[in-house]
Amino acid sequence: MSVRIRLTRVGATKQPTYRLVVADSRSARDGRALDIIGHYNPRTDPIELNVDEAKAKDWLAKGAQPSDTVKRLLRQAGVLPSFK
Repeated sequence: MSVRIRLTRVGATKQPTYRLVVADSRSARDGRALDIIGHYNPRTDPIELNVDEAKAKDWLAKGAQPSDTVKRLLRQAGVLPSFK
């Protein structure tokens, strides 16, 4: 099973917020997730980004691959540079 860290959409119509989730890469975007590691709200100024660093580093150490967008967000939160 290949595991990905990606965004899943929550929120009302035309008011998106996102959760950072760990999920099987074959599952649907808003399907079953293995773990929730944070949330992201792009509609606020500045953006709201909360990441549980311990969980994120644990999943990355286990081999979970972040999507391109999540990789950018994890770098912004300071999780990825400290992991390398």
